[in-house]
Amino acid sequence: MGWKETAEPVLTRMPTVERPEGHVPFKRKLAWTAGILVMYFFLTNITMFGLATGGAGGDFYGRFRSILAGSQGSILQLGIGPIVTASIVLQLLGGADLLGLDTDDPRDQVLYQGLQKLLVVVMICLTGLPMVFAGNYLPVDSQLAASLGIGGGGMRTVLFAQIFVGGVLILFMDEVISKWGVGSGIGLFIIAGVSQQLVAGLFAVPALGTQVTGFFPAWYGIITGSVELDPFVQSLLFDPGNILALFTTVLIFAVVVYTESVRVEIPLSHARVKGARGRFPVKLIYASVLPMILVRALQANIQFLGQILNNYMTLPAFVGVYSQGQPVSGLFYYLAPIQTRSDWMWFSGAFTVSAEPWQIVLRVLVDLTFMIIGGAIFAVFWVETTGMGPESTAQQIQNSGMQIPGFRKNPQVIEKVMERYIPQVTVIGGALVGLLAVLANMLGTLGGVSGTGLLLTVSITYKLYEEIAEEQLMEMHPMMRQMFGSD
Repeated sequence: MGWKETAEPVLTRMPTVERPEGHVPFKRKLAWTAGILVMYFFLTNITMFGLATGGAGGDFYGRFRSILAGSQGSILQLGIGPIVTASIVLQLLGGADLLGLDTDDPRDQVLYQGLQKLLVVVMICLTGLPMVFAGNYLPVDSQLAASLGIGGGGMRTVLFAQIFVGGVLILFMDEVISKWGVGSGIGLFIIAGVSQQLVAGLFAVPALGTQVTGFFPAWYGIITGSVELDPFVQSLLFDPGNILALFTTVLIFAVVVYTESVRVEIPLSHARVKGARGRFPVKLIYASVLPMILVRALQANIQFLGQILNNYMTLPAFVGVYSQGQPVSGLFYYLAPIQTRSDWMWFSGAFTVSAEPWQIVLRVLVDLTFMIIGGAIFAVFWVETTGMGPESTAQQIQNSGMQIPGFRKNPQVIEKVMERYIPQVTVIGGALVGLLAVLANMLGTLGGVSGTGLLLTVSITYKLYEEIAEEQLMEMHPMMRQMFGSD
């Protein structure tokens, strides 16, 4: 008796969002998407009951927060972290062919979805428990705990219960958008979080007596002379002028939009309808930038492990030395990604960097290697597990009645043609996205958004635009919807 037969009673009974019967009108899809987005913003602004006034003592996710789409101290404390981590585990297991699941089989599809949900619940527990019970990341309100007569331990249990509910809610919110809305919930939540930071980086007006933060208010202060420029060039390039951050932000937008338009188009013709032709585009970023979430989440989990170990034991110096919750030397320091200019840049007193130059160079090289190789590997996993590989693509083209002119109408023949392009483009695109993410982090962006977060936001928004345009086209021409099997 295999694991599937043993786990089937549990996995098939996992709660799920029911798929719509038939076509969902475009306006209704937009309504569901907007409703979930409003709910997301609402939940990220609800502070957990029992949390000490002043918020948390430190963010476990830290600088990864912008791509994990949560909010520190809120109901959605974990964001999409558990979902992404569960996806990493499933992709690794699937890539090693340890699951034995055929995603073309309806029964195995149900088991796969159930297993994914079960893994998400496990990851919620594995991530949430240390956040609540280890260190001072989520300090409890001791006075409230005493007044309720439950003590600090009881209040921490209450905090974990709220984190657990928030993790489950975001799982089903993502599923609602995937089945009833436009795009994916994970992508939408990333766009929402990063957009908030970008708007704040452009327009944030500081409180009286605090440092200027917004780009436009800062330049107003520079022009009127109310902002002290010392030294002048540093203030223009970095804070408060942030010319370099503006340049990097615009550059990322331009590069992503350009690379999304670079593609190899394979001509297609309909086998039965004479004159009906089309093209199958193989984009340079074929696997999209979503595999970058998996790479960064893997890095976040490595740093998460380091913080847990540092809280409970004295680590050897070669493993990691921590200061204010962050690694400053040792293995965990070199595995920590470069997130801001202050992690590597030092000149003219612009930043205070305690590490030696060779340590910083080694850290940059490790981050580049991790992102480039990791981006390529996870891009390959992503393509194979989402039905975008040569074999799956060839079968889809065959089922649509199309063929490649000059080749026999045979799935194996089409697959061989696809193998000339898809694997190579997948690896190149994944490596390119990893390189762009590191460079954007090193130069800095407006609003303190991570380079990966900005990269994801631009690419996801571009794909969302394409999907909305396609939905509108299908709505205007129902015959096309029937041709492509969208009903």
